[in-house]
Amino acid sequence: MSSSTFGTLFQVSTFGESHGKGVGAVVDGCPPRLPLTEADIQPQLDRRRPGQSALSTPRQESDTVTILSGTENGLTLGTPIGLLVPNKDQRPGDYGEMSNIPRPSHADFTYQAKYGVRASSGGGRSSARETIARVAAGAIAEKWLRLAYGLDIVAWVSAVGELESGPVALDTVSRAEVDRTIVRCPDLAAAERMMAAVQAARDAGDSLGGVVTCVCRNVPSGLGEPVFDKLEARLAQAMLSLPATKGFEIGSGFRGARMRGSQHNDPFIQKGNRLGTTTNHSGGIQGGISNGEPIVLRIAFKPPATISQAQATATFDGQAAVLEAKGRHDPCVVNRAVPIVEAMAALVLADAALIQRARRA
Repeated sequence: MSSSTFGTLFQVSTFGESHGKGVGAVVDGCPPRLPLTEADIQPQLDRRRPGQSALSTPRQESDTVTILSGTENGLTLGTPIGLLVPNKDQRPGDYGEMSNIPRPSHADFTYQAKYGVRASSGGGRSSARETIARVAAGAIAEKWLRLAYGLDIVAWVSAVGELESGPVALDTVSRAEVDRTIVRCPDLAAAERMMAAVQAARDAGDSLGGVVTCVCRNVPSGLGEPVFDKLEARLAQAMLSLPATKGFEIGSGFRGARMRGSQHNDPFIQKGNRLGTTTNHSGGIQGGISNGEPIVLRIAFKPPATISQAQATATFDGQAAVLEAKGRHDPCVVNRAVPIVEAMAALVLADAALIQRARRA
């Protein structure tokens, strides 16, 4: 078992550390003859990359992807696809003072406890920079899903701190709407308040958490493998494997626990040539299997652990210490997390779709 490999038939293995030479992925199981070049992958990496605005880390990286293998003449061969993104703006020296002090709520202590060694600069594999590989692989999965099923995945920021967006039209919201503001909230009035809140947290040397909502449209019915590999279970695993995640909901989520069955049930109705539901409290999944309705997810991200305020803590050997981080940090991660959430949804759905195709074959 490899903890850096995800998926059964559409399988992705990621590698690289935040301040190493680069990060990348090997995608195995992508169907052959899929049109694919770097131009299909780069737009999502551009949405994820650092240095986009005053709301993100000032680290300057182009995050330019190169396809190393698995394609020829712009088509996938069915063989492993190698992807590489070099690191250009590494500054491991920024972390020198932290070599003996585990950062509060970071992974320094737990990686040291598990492996007896750790990447001392930038968090290594626990850094959000690892998600570059997921986004690159997810862009491939997403293109296949779009061509095979017309499947559409859109995520957006629905909350920053205590600020929430208004209702968003799940049937029509687009990435163009989401990207109208740097905070990636399609509710423009709420976006203004969110941007001001993130800037205020940054000015105070602090950070904020938030929520990303994601809708997956045109998902075919029948995806998911009960009982332990239910579709929502795989989606939850995928989303909670992301750095800084602390919560996952699908459909009505925790709000559904406060409803009665008569309110929560989704009655069936004929929709064109298929059976559908009049409401979607189930979030597009029933019994662990997709029902053809939009899949609606919400993922909670904690405030970034690295802040610029002095924090009383302890060294690895238990001595009292004060830590004040000097590196380059995001005051809030949710705006850059949007394409990462979309990528993980695509990876889960592509894998589930291939498993279902194999069963029917």
